[in-house]
Amino acid sequence: MKYSLKNRIARQVPLVGTLVTLPSPEIAEILSSAGFDWLFVDLEHSALGIKDAQALLQTANPHVECVIRVPLNDEVWIKKSLDIGASGIVVPQIQTAEEAAQAVQWCKYPPEGSRSVGIARAQGYGARFKPYLDSANEETAVILQIEHIRAIQNIESIVSIPGIDCLFIGPYDLSASMGKTGLVNDPEVQDAISMVKKCADRANIPMGIFGASPEAVKASVDEGYTLIAIGIDTVIFANAAKKMAELSC
Repeated sequence: MKYSLKNRIARQVPLVGTLVTLPSPEIAEILSSAGFDWLFVDLEHSALGIKDAQALLQTANPHVECVIRVPLNDEVWIKKSLDIGASGIVVPQIQTAEEAAQAVQWCKYPPEGSRSVGIARAQGYGARFKPYLDSANEETAVILQIEHIRAIQNIESIVSIPGIDCLFIGPYDLSASMGKTGLVNDPEVQDAISMVKKCADRANIPMGIFGASPEAVKASVDEGYTLIAIGIDTVIFANAAKKMAELSC
């Protein structure tokens, strides 16, 4: 039986992915065949557009589900990203319970939400229209990014919102919002992250986090984080190229 990404997140076993920011179907194909459990297609911090994202989803190995990080908590971006076939949505910069509730609403069809109904790739261009509508609410992962000190201050009310499948820590933006830009291992930053984890655990909401390297996320994996994003396609390529260049000197 093949479990959806949302179901696998709920089982709280580590799922390792990486960020895709380049408009190259070949890159998505390579990364999805490299052993990752999922791919994180980033429309927030890249030049990717919705058509680029669809090409990446079409090329990725079908056994490796793709989530899309939308540029902002916005109804149009969320519905477009779901309609092209994303298995889940990462919504950045969630800071209040009201913002969290709105994101969930936009990801869910009525009566659970207010997602509008369209016919696109996700619905098989019409061929799988009813089966998709019947299953989308149960199979679409709603992942909210916690990456600002204001979110930390409101975390107890945020985790009370129904329909959140995962809280995803953005340590770099969080550190910046605390006046400690880039100091993700600063004790105060780590204390803030620990507070989110404790609240999420009490609410039985799985946690995710980004790290630049496997070493950067090892402690999080040991602590029971589920959705792990390691590295970015551009950085992976740059580091590999640099190592090769050093060998040729």
